[in-house]
Amino acid sequence: MIAPSLSPNEYERQKAVDKYKMLDSIPNSNFDAYTSLLSYICNTPIALITLLGNQRNYLKSHHGVSFDQVPQETSFCGHAIINEAPVMIVEDARLDARFFDNPLVTEQNIVFYAGVPLIDQEGCKLGTLCVFDYEPRTLDDSQIRAMLTMANQVMELFEQKLKNTQLQKFQEQLELRNQNLEKFARVVSHDLKSPLANITSLTELLEIDNGDILSEDSLLYIKYLKASSSALREYIDGLLAFYKSDNILKHKREAVPVAIFFDRIAELSGLSDEVTFSFPNEQTEIVINKPAMQQVFLNLVTNSYKYNTKEEVRITIGFEKRKDAYRFILEDNGNGISNEDQEKIFELFTTLNTQDRHGNSGSGIGLATVKKIITNLQGTITIESKLDAGSRFIIEIPVT
Repeated sequence: MIAPSLSPNEYERQKAVDKYKMLDSIPNSNFDAYTSLLSYICNTPIALITLLGNQRNYLKSHHGVSFDQVPQETSFCGHAIINEAPVMIVEDARLDARFFDNPLVTEQNIVFYAGVPLIDQEGCKLGTLCVFDYEPRTLDDSQIRAMLTMANQVMELFEQKLKNTQLQKFQEQLELRNQNLEKFARVVSHDLKSPLANITSLTELLEIDNGDILSEDSLLYIKYLKASSSALREYIDGLLAFYKSDNILKHKREAVPVAIFFDRIAELSGLSDEVTFSFPNEQTEIVINKPAMQQVFLNLVTNSYKYNTKEEVRITIGFEKRKDAYRFILEDNGNGISNEDQEKIFELFTTLNTQDRHGNSGSGIGLATVKKIITNLQGTITIESKLDAGSRFIIEIPVT
């Protein structure tokens, strides 16, 4: 027996094998389908997908044998990956100096072998797609072509699994980053809210206790302090809501009557005395992520109220259940948004240099949170608006 020599680029080849993380991996039906089909095409009792790593020949998929690895020094595949031919064929191993006394021949009665190297995009030979038989034989041209084609397909599966693994790792890193961002936002929110509350309270006390002796300029400064504190508190709350929105997306969908859902929106908004609401009064049930959709409509309602300088603020919400989606339309009689600004309003931290009804500038967080939630629910949101003529938000959420 002649043991296979190592590949000239064995270090790089071994790193390539390790990269795919296939050694000692759990069985995979996709790979097993290839070995089963290859056994049928080549009319051989044994078909394997192998990887050579850590001084062994690991059988990623084994059709026709029960074991899942052999030592590299006794493997036929070790010779196949250093062979220059596209396919290595051994018609009768008993007559081949490399294999005649190989344990696979003397103990397992292997006689015939054909193997095609599995080659990655960098040219490293990871292992083989191969077949064995217990009697001498050869393959015809169509069988050889089938092996070469299937070897390429197996490598495609390798690449797909690698990409899926990398994507999963990236998602885990992204999830950890989001958790850290949310934690940071929560800590910052807590650490800033307390001093902000103190500033607001002390400012109000200063105004109450000394309002009669303060100059008009001083009273104006106090007003600015109160407005700035309120705007900063709103900014902090909005930032925290944006990062917490990923958590509410984890809630399961639940059935809720449309009328009850929107009555609750009006209640939660605290604007029933300030806004004339018109909601759907039908008892049709919708199956939705309730906390997520509440956050969407509370943000939209609050935004419609804040950017409306008319004496009477009107907000109308329509609903239609379509075959594959719930369609909501929120209309207001507010200040409207210009055509050039409509593309910007859903971008995080993007403001339109306008002031709300209280004289505060927007944070650019509320509508970004709305867009983020709806997108993650696989839905869409669009806007139709004209300056001084109100806005119309159209939302569609998949039924399933």
